[in-house]
Amino acid sequence: MKAVVTGGAGFIGSHLVDELIKNYFEVHIIDNLSAGGIKNIHPMAIFHEIDIRSKDAKEIINRERPDIVFHLAAQADVGISIRYPNLDAGVNINGTINILEACRESDVKKVIFASTSAVYGDFRTDQLLESDPTVPISFYGLSKLSAESYFHLFHHLYGLSFTILRYGNVYGPRQSAKGEGGVVAVFLDRIKNGEPLMIYGDGEQTRDFIYVKDIVQANMAAIDNGHQDIFNISTAKTTSINQLVSYLNKIHGSAIDSKNTSGRIGDIKHSCLNNQKAIQKLGWRPVFNIYQGLEDTYKYIMGSGS
Repeated sequence: MKAVVTGGAGFIGSHLVDELIKNYFEVHIIDNLSAGGIKNIHPMAIFHEIDIRSKDAKEIINRERPDIVFHLAAQADVGISIRYPNLDAGVNINGTINILEACRESDVKKVIFASTSAVYGDFRTDQLLESDPTVPISFYGLSKLSAESYFHLFHHLYGLSFTILRYGNVYGPRQSAKGEGGVVAVFLDRIKNGEPLMIYGDGEQTRDFIYVKDIVQANMAAIDNGHQDIFNISTAKTTSINQLVSYLNKIHGSAIDSKNTSGRIGDIKHSCLNNQKAIQKLGWRPVFNIYQGLEDTYKYIMGSGS
């Protein structure tokens, strides 16, 4: 089978490319390297340094006529989305439309879309269900929610098959501490450089952290399952930032200096996704707990991988 992975040189995308090639897919990567890196690219993947908003991106999909397209390329930095909403919408909405048009024209069998828990906003419930209200509090969350709507409409108008995966807070090797980098990558980078950890607010905000290898397996499961549906991809367990610091102290083997600073606009206080629908309908479940994933990521960052 042939697959295109947009954002395939990035953090999550490169791990997905590795798994696809391991499973004998011919893989084409579309990535403009704004967040990804050449060093992440599997040597057997066919790389196209192109922006998803471009005519060239459409032409590659039209020429290659892949069976599956995994659309992971995005502007994923909440702060940038707040400062530059036009840029955010241009990549996440217009770029998605461009990819969807190419998939329709090329009779792609299915498109699997990387969405986010940010679509829910700061909706207060112990565990978020896919049926819960979506009221984003950042332009990033809004642009990803808007992109989801285009998938539904492209299926309604043209029969284009899709699966939407709403990720929890993904972490793991290859995640950058810059740009869209998550708190785990930022903390580990500061630990490596001997700098104090900066904790926004009181540190009691919680996240549903999920290891990148579990995200990859959810994408693989979506190839044959979950058509025309939305799934939370998460551990369904919360970890506070203060707990995260405690785990990292233990893994590091000595006390790590930390400082509290003011909270950030657009940040959600608590987020935990119910993953039962994905377990039942995708036949997927997370394998890594937070401590295992942090240990693996710590070893990568402290070794030669970062």
